[in-house]
Amino acid sequence: MITLTKEDGPADLDGVTHMSIGVSWDPTAGSSGGVMGKFRRKKGTDLDLIAIAMHNGDPVRLAGLDSLDPMGNGSLIHSGDNQTGHGDGDDETVTVEFARIPAHVTSIVFIATAYKKGSSFQQARNISFKVYDATGGSSQQVADIWPSLLTSDNGCAVAKAMRAGDSWKLEVINQTGKIKQGDEHALMRFAASK
Repeated sequence: MITLTKEDGPADLDGVTHMSIGVSWDPTAGSSGGVMGKFRRKKGTDLDLIAIAMHNGDPVRLAGLDSLDPMGNGSLIHSGDNQTGHGDGDDETVTVEFARIPAHVTSIVFIATAYKKGSSFQQARNISFKVYDATGGSSQQVADIWPSLLTSDNGCAVAKAMRAGDSWKLEVINQTGKIKQGDEHALMRFAASK
């Protein structure tokens, strides 16, 4: 089993064949009270977990939004779009099966973002990114990453898996930034900068 923190630097994933990253959040009314507050809490907000497969710094595949199996072989799977944050546990999850990731993919960057217009980190509370070692069919949490509540940014680079010869390493990034909403190229540039 591995345990991960940003301060530890990249962790070897030797023996880890399957890994999952999940994002969860709670909807909030923000500073709105009364009817508007109840409406905002009920409506929730739409955050998106996205995994971007890279080849030497260039984005080549995206898991998330409307792409659930971008490799076409089940090696990088997105659980689907939760548009409210309601419900227990992780709201969105990406699962990686490292042995089946195509050889030309050199890294995978995991990003959580308020990507769609009208969504924002400020309309979510208790945002949490969890990393799981899902080897052998069971899921063991190895990291719990909490972004700052003070950010006015709408994106967070959560972690990056990097190919290291025949194995992989995982680095916790937990770095926020601004991504133009609805702009896939801005999303790709954000991933490429990590």
